Amino acid sequence: MNNKNYHRTKIYVFTLALCSLIAACSPSPNSAKTSPIADSHYDKDWQFFSSTNALDLAAAQQQKEWEPVQIPHTPKIEPLVVNEQFQGDAWYKKTISTEESWKGKQISLKFEAAMNVADVWLNGEKLVTHVGGYLPFTVNLTEKLKWDAPNELMVRLDNRDNPITGPKPLKDLDFNTYGGIYRHVHLQINNDLHITDAVAAGKTASGGIFVSYPQVTKKQATIQVKTHLVNSHSDAKKFRVEQTLLDGDTVVINQTSEQQTINGNADIENTTQLHVETPQLWSPKTPNLYNLVTRIYEGNTVVDEQTTRIGIREFKWVKNQLLINGEATFLRGVNRHQEYPYVGYATSDAVDYRDAVKIKSAGFDYVRLSHYPHSPAFMAAADELGLVLLDSILGWQYFSEDPAFQAQIQQTCRDLIRRDRNHPSVLAWECSLNESWMTEPFIDSLTKIIDEEYPGAMSAGWQEYGYDIYLQARQHRLEHYKEPNKPYIVSEYGDWEYYAMNAGLNQTAWANLLQADRSSRQLLSDGETRLLQQASNIQEAHNDNLNTPAFADGYWVMFDYNRGYSPDLESSGIMSIERLPKYSYYFYQSQRDASEVSDKFSSGPMIFIASEWNEKSDTNVRIFSNADSVELILNGKIIAKQTPDQNENTKNLKHPPFTFKVEKFAAGELKATGYIDGKAVAEHKVVTTGAATNIRLTVDTSGKAPQAGVKDTVFAYAQLVDSKGNAVHSNNVPVTFNISGTAKLISPAEISTSGGIATALIEIGDSLEGISLKANSGELTPANINIQ
Repeated sequence: MNNKNYHRTKIYVFTLALCSLIAACSPSPNSAKTSPIADSHYDKDWQFFSSTNALDLAAAQQQKEWEPVQIPHTPKIEPLVVNEQFQGDAWYKKTISTEESWKGKQISLKFEAAMNVADVWLNGEKLVTHVGGYLPFTVNLTEKLKWDAPNELMVRLDNRDNPITGPKPLKDLDFNTYGGIYRHVHLQINNDLHITDAVAAGKTASGGIFVSYPQVTKKQATIQVKTHLVNSHSDAKKFRVEQTLLDGDTVVINQTSEQQTINGNADIENTTQLHVETPQLWSPKTPNLYNLVTRIYEGNTVVDEQTTRIGIREFKWVKNQLLINGEATFLRGVNRHQEYPYVGYATSDAVDYRDAVKIKSAGFDYVRLSHYPHSPAFMAAADELGLVLLDSILGWQYFSEDPAFQAQIQQTCRDLIRRDRNHPSVLAWECSLNESWMTEPFIDSLTKIIDEEYPGAMSAGWQEYGYDIYLQARQHRLEHYKEPNKPYIVSEYGDWEYYAMNAGLNQTAWANLLQADRSSRQLLSDGETRLLQQASNIQEAHNDNLNTPAFADGYWVMFDYNRGYSPDLESSGIMSIERLPKYSYYFYQSQRDASEVSDKFSSGPMIFIASEWNEKSDTNVRIFSNADSVELILNGKIIAKQTPDQNENTKNLKHPPFTFKVEKFAAGELKATGYIDGKAVAEHKVVTTGAATNIRLTVDTSGKAPQAGVKDTVFAYAQLVDSKGNAVHSNNVPVTFNISGTAKLISPAEISTSGGIATALIEIGDSLEGISLKANSGELTPANINIQ
């Protein structure tokens, strides 16, 4: 945009500010009645009961024992290893008392997600049935509310196996789907003239606010903003749309449309183009974000306002390689399941943020959201931290020719795009049923939907036919690889090919299993040798992926997780289900360049000795570092100073490991120092430990302190230590936790150690004041910590 227009913008903004101070610019007497009311969380003061029987409304209304709950909520606190996940009816009710300020407004409730089929009644009248447990739905209450008495809202959720939504039945499923109203409920109060909800509007390539970028260069970017409005009044209304682009508190652009007219009981779309000079572009290394404030004016009165956080960026493929803002980029990534121990999917926004910080800290720039839509909070965290996302619909090893099933999947694809299209982090849309052989006409229907909903966007699928990006797991590549002729991602690797090489797509075929100590499925408690084997597998597989033309790869998986079909944890995660790192975490962390530094996640120069250094330890000591060279010292004596390993499994790596040959074990201290350009930049020590004498308590914050009043959950880690404060790695030592203050234990009071750590999960109440946690174990000196 030119300087002349920019100066006009500044004058206009100043005039608006001045108007607020003088009577001549006073709002009309009716403006208070039409002032927009921001959406608010409607998460508190719900009641709940569950039943394994399918109940009708009349039976539920006879229920006497309702439990007070807060959203997000799961129907059952599950054990750490889930063998019998709850399936059945989950009933919720809430009393809605109307307020004077609501009169003359459009009133709705928006459920971010509720598992899996939802029926909603108000005052005994059924208002909606929604099918699908991962995406939002909205219930309009406007015409049904009573103003002279309280209103009773009732919700029935059914999370039983469902052939219309898929995927496989839980007993055969490779993950758990859990239940409940597990994401936020929003109260939406709007004027008759208002911006619609992107999903509820049901409009192709429209609804709500839709931001796209027809042109992006370092010198100039064009932002196209489509704003969809509805007028619920019978009379026509005149309006104008103001778009304000903010960089922090600085106004970059302020632009107002000409006055338009919208008929009564009608909708309309306003399209605006904003031209930004020298934009601050979004990328994994520089995740710059702007706020786009959209205001709707009726006369001089603002009747609606929404803020959309956006990132200006361009994803482009040249010769099947990815360019982000014109720069060639390889995306090192990981798959994520969103479950948490005990609470399943019912996590706070802060929990999702902490997960994103852990993923970024591990050295990843890309996440495949497997195998379903993840939360808006995680999407927002990815935008902020610089994680590129492959956004997925629900699907795993299940396809049906039933038209109802296919229609459900098609609608899910539309709703996913409408919900997530403004996130700069989204690379492509995986409207594909993972590892489920789909017919070509069905694939055509899904790719057509993507083209309709977001013209120019990229589709991605695990079948090569039809999709813009071909997703292929490494285990499938090893069986039948041919050079792809389109952009290519290694969708999964590092697990299945080391676990059951010849099982193909049949998850229940248990033939040809490799030895447990060769597998990548290693618990934190499995010890040094097996955790090193997991790291070796991952290194080999990641190095091999770089022999292909892939522009991204995604390790399977970030965190250990539960599976419906199996009585144990799937433990190929580089972190445990309690979010504790294994050795492989540090391998990936070492693959990020030391020059990349952020105050939002662990970054910069790093070094890690993958050893417990005891009499059972391998004397070929492996060290992960992004330094140029590493010096290893044992008990004050230099073992060697050397450059990274060079072999067949390192030739493609950015920063190969360092392996030092120590002549023999000697108890004491190993110290590794990393050097870049001859300067020491990082140091790590491990010490041969004695017997455990004490407990050390810490609380996981990972970029986000515990949050009060929002049902936040945090991990507390009780680490066994010896008399010198060194970590002891003993398993199966019982630790008892006690908590006081406005918090409670979600996990059992007694937890046994895994790799020397016992992990408690704590739910924060309405205040952080006075929360104290104590951990004790037998004769060990106990530990206390205040949670703030």
